[in-house]
Amino acid sequence: MENRYSDADLAEFKTLIEAKLEKTQTQIDDLEGQIQEATESSEDDFGTDMIDDSSFGSQIEFLSEMLVRQKKHATSLENALRRIENKTYGICVVTGELIDKRRLM
Repeated sequence: MENRYSDADLAEFKTLIEAKLEKTQTQIDDLEGQIQEATESSEDDFGTDMIDDSSFGSQIEFLSEMLVRQKKHATSLENALRRIENKTYGICVVTGELIDKRRLM
């Protein structure tokens, strides 16, 4: 059994991961924009209606949680790209064996 994926396989993984990272970054930018827009539009009305304030707080909390999740995902993708550069991507850290290619895809 080989101890690492071929350069061609790694290039294929890299292409897929870069596309996912680009999509994730777009989602991060969108979420940050939504949070900023919601914050700016609510500053004038904050404190005038408790129900609206509660709804606003829930909306910001939800968007913030999604943003944190997407940033964590982006970090994982960036780490995968580093492992591809080091030619260690797809190797199980526990067993040292190759992870099935279908699973990595």
